[in-house]
Amino acid sequence: MANITFIKEKSEVIAADGANLREKAVQNGIDIYTFRGKMMNCGGYGQCATCIVEIVEGIDNLSPKTDFEQRKLKKKPENYRLACQTLVNGPISVKTKP
Repeated sequence: MANITFIKEKSEVIAADGANLREKAVQNGIDIYTFRGKMMNCGGYGQCATCIVEIVEGIDNLSPKTDFEQRKLKKKPENYRLACQTLVNGPISVKTKP
């Protein structure tokens, strides 16, 4: 099992290993989108890059970055991920809307 701590929301979510970060956030009422993202998100298909989150702790407990993430996040810090492309395999701490 993996604990996902959403720092700004002061919320902790329990997830099975391999759970999708975006899905767990949405299921638990965690808002990961900015205003633009709310209007234009692709619904988790990895096409829009509006679900960017910052991984504060536990980056080693995530799936490797996808090719899409590598392209979309190349000018962002290394600890930024797209929630829809990220699988959680252990405890992490996340900042939404970095």
